[in-house]
Amino acid sequence: MDLDLVNMFFIAGGTLAIPILAFMASFLLWPSALIKVYYWYWRRTLGLQVRYANCDSYRFCYSVRGKPGSRPSILMLHGFSTHKDMWLSVVKFLPKHLHLLCVDMPGHEGTTRTNAKDYSIEGQVRRIRQFVESIRLNKKPFHLVGTSMGGNAAGVYAARYPSDICSLTLICPAGLKYPNESKFLQHLRDLEKTTNVHGIPLIPSTPEEMEEMLKLCSFVRFKIPQQILQGLVDVRIPHNDFYREVFMEIVGINSRHSLHENMHMITAPVQVIWGKQDQVLDVSGASALAEALPGCQVELLDNCGHSVVMERPRKTAKLILDFMIAQQNANSATSKKLS
Repeated sequence: MDLDLVNMFFIAGGTLAIPILAFMASFLLWPSALIKVYYWYWRRTLGLQVRYANCDSYRFCYSVRGKPGSRPSILMLHGFSTHKDMWLSVVKFLPKHLHLLCVDMPGHEGTTRTNAKDYSIEGQVRRIRQFVESIRLNKKPFHLVGTSMGGNAAGVYAARYPSDICSLTLICPAGLKYPNESKFLQHLRDLEKTTNVHGIPLIPSTPEEMEEMLKLCSFVRFKIPQQILQGLVDVRIPHNDFYREVFMEIVGINSRHSLHENMHMITAPVQVIWGKQDQVLDVSGASALAEALPGCQVELLDNCGHSVVMERPRKTAKLILDFMIAQQNANSATSKKLS
């Protein structure tokens, strides 16, 4: 064989080997770095840009796609101990022309950490309003989406600032008095008796605890390699003290039932999406909302747990979009009758 051809094969093989070896090294030795690269790549693929909004000394981090148009903008509020990228799986199935914003909740990921007052639901709502005003999102009423802790905050936001909101989607929201108590809330009562702040199932410190948390949150059983579980834990461990502080605030007396105490003031059309097999926040919370909010549209998903966004992203995106279109059509019909 010609020497130049042999050299070419060696060079080609070496060129291919470098990224393969780099990937394997990241997977085996630095899985947390691989996870961050994964989110960066997914955001880039979906056309999301990370931006910052500064309000005096406070900084919000958020991702955005599209520009305000004929349809309302969509603001998405994530759950406890996650971040804006948890919405990527849903964003994938939403039209690219929609104006979407996913913000890191107070103290989470790229948004400033200050004090416990900002982590109560009241504090989170005040901060989110500050964010909304800083980017002038409320120049036109927008659609607000929140899940779990973010659902609690979204509901209270809609109650406190009704003119900002055209419609609201609550996904397995916290902050209610649930007719039936979930497995997680039962466990939480046991923890309260022992005051063991290190035994919270939603704050894992080992790959085994991470796996148990995923089982608690999801009906679907994801097969996740041990290295990735380790990477997920490595990303979280430096923030676990912060997560404990936030958790104690949102389950405290001032926040635990915030949505329940404010839901009667919600005037915007409401959509509720809940997994029937939710072990964290019982699906009976949907009936509490439906009873308090006549006309509330309830969607209960079979074979789905608390992590609706991860387990049923396509269905979630379709439900949100269909609900928004229906509300916009209803508003157009009302306007025509009045004219």
